[in-house]
Amino acid sequence: MTRGFRRGLAVGAAYGLMAALFAEAVRPRGSSAVLLDWDEVTRLALGRLREQRAAPERLADAAATYNRFAAELRDPLLEVTGGLPAGASLPGFEALDRAGWLELNIGILRRVMEPLAAVTQVPDSWLATVGRAGLSRYVALMLDFLSRRVLGQFDPQLMGKEPMRPALYLVEPNVAALQQQAGLKGADLRRWLILHEMTHAWQFSGHPWLRDYMDEQIEELIELARRSGSARGLDRLRALTVGVPSQWDLVRRMQATMSVIEGHGNLVMNLVGRRLLRSFDRLVAAYRRRSTERGVLEQLIWRVTGLEMKMEQYRDGERFAREVHDRYGMDVLNRVWDGPGSLPRPEEIGDPRSWYRRVIGRR
Repeated sequence: MTRGFRRGLAVGAAYGLMAALFAEAVRPRGSSAVLLDWDEVTRLALGRLREQRAAPERLADAAATYNRFAAELRDPLLEVTGGLPAGASLPGFEALDRAGWLELNIGILRRVMEPLAAVTQVPDSWLATVGRAGLSRYVALMLDFLSRRVLGQFDPQLMGKEPMRPALYLVEPNVAALQQQAGLKGADLRRWLILHEMTHAWQFSGHPWLRDYMDEQIEELIELARRSGSARGLDRLRALTVGVPSQWDLVRRMQATMSVIEGHGNLVMNLVGRRLLRSFDRLVAAYRRRSTERGVLEQLIWRVTGLEMKMEQYRDGERFAREVHDRYGMDVLNRVWDGPGSLPRPEEIGDPRSWYRRVIGRR
């Protein structure tokens, strides 16, 4: 045998073995499986916490403090943002421990991703089991990481099937940890965070179209995924080829919307906070340190998961909001909440003057 012929036999044997293993891996076993197991995600994420739940009485006391602060801050915040339309109101605050935050957000993710269940179902097989276990561990790891970092949250109840009550949250163990590590005044820190989350509530409560618009964007993304997932052969390849730009454009629009939502929230938080909070400068300095001082593992997680990119998008949104506010005033900035057509386009986040020319119509 020549060397080339012997190599051909070896490659053929290896290919045959690999094909046999792959066939076994994907062999249907009489049922179907969803690629992400949310019950397993919940079990793994809660198991990683390894800490006792906060006493309900402690969380209730914290929530009462939050709502007392929120009542004090409501009028100064509305003075800056421009008030609420008749009949609109801001929801109350609840206090969460880290396990409570995990349960809340797993529920949110499960609700939002439920329409994708049919797309993500695959024939039950050894490969599907391994893949599902790996994906569940990955999602649990990311949620566990975030449960130790997130300070506050507003839930606008996106993709809710029934009329649902929006809610505001602070994650008390994380707030207390930041307070201790940075030597901050606890009341000022909580007021500052409350201002940010209340601004998000103002955005959605005062402009009901915003929730509907975001629901429509999510539904459109799901529909694009369905089209790609239902295609076969060349049709699937064409759907993927044609669908990628459409999906990417949609994702960019959604990212631009989230950027302006977060940027506006930061702007209002700082405008009101500078006026009312004695330790405002220390709060800002501590928050910036927290954002930049990360260990090697934490930096890796932020980069691998795209969280670093997300934070940069939010910084872009804050620069957009700040420039429009400083140049034209809050009344002009609030035009972003007129409707979907007034939201900044992706290319306008970095060029506020182009947004101004398009929406306001003056040069």
